[in-house]
Amino acid sequence: MDSDKYPTESDRRRFVKGVAGGAAMAAITTAAGAAIEGTTTGVGTGGGTVTYRAAKNTDGPAPRGIPQIPLELDDEGYLKGVWPEAEERELEDGTTVTVAEMELGGVTYSTQWFQYCGCQTFQNVQPESEHDNYMRYSANTRLDWQTEQTSIGERAHVDQFDDYAEWGNDIGEDGYGKPANCTWRSQEVDSEETLPIQIIRSTRVERAAEDDEWLAETTVDGFIAFLNKCTHFCCIPGFKDSSDAPKFGAANKSYCGCHQSVYDPFEIVERSFTALPRPDTDG
Repeated sequence: MDSDKYPTESDRRRFVKGVAGGAAMAAITTAAGAAIEGTTTGVGTGGGTVTYRAAKNTDGPAPRGIPQIPLELDDEGYLKGVWPEAEERELEDGTTVTVAEMELGGVTYSTQWFQYCGCQTFQNVQPESEHDNYMRYSANTRLDWQTEQTSIGERAHVDQFDDYAEWGNDIGEDGYGKPANCTWRSQEVDSEETLPIQIIRSTRVERAAEDDEWLAETTVDGFIAFLNKCTHFCCIPGFKDSSDAPKFGAANKSYCGCHQSVYDPFEIVERSFTALPRPDTDG
């Protein structure tokens, strides 16, 4: 068994084998999620076992996929992420907690999906937090089209992706999908709490949404989005933004150049992980 999960063409030295092997052992499938420790959280602080929908990790040391962000378009064609409304719930011991989750496409979508890579400490992922849900173009991009045609902080608009069915940049196949690097819920927050996201518009998403309840409710006009933090060491993957991606079977996938983890944004799977507790804001 290939214990470190690196693609065969990788020339990474073996000193990372222990790190990668540990990450592989940490992988949690949906079926196994119920068998692990039930909760890691104090009362009302979140955490515990979280089941979510993700872009499938297909190679490299990342233990699981990156979480999908449900989308909607406003009346003017600007792209927004869906954020559940917060509500208070009383636990069996009489304690009142705040949660933010909703039923969407036959799935319980929760803000806990984003409680990894330190994000559980961010104010913009707290259940009751109020932030701008628009997808805004990021300064951190290697995509020429985005650099040339958009401004940093500008809201992503459907018209800017009208060539998605044939767009290409000599990485992988043309017409596979048009990406952009954006931020989400990151207006007026400290820079270290910025949420990097990847959005892609693709005919593959449109076709998949025809036969999938979840995708029908969480993608729009061929757009799909993910929190763009690699589940290995929290680096930032990219779709069609690295000339190295084809070397590792990622020409038409999201590729993390730090340790060669690969994600398929067109294969959405159900996964589980143990989220860390949110900080005690009263402490």
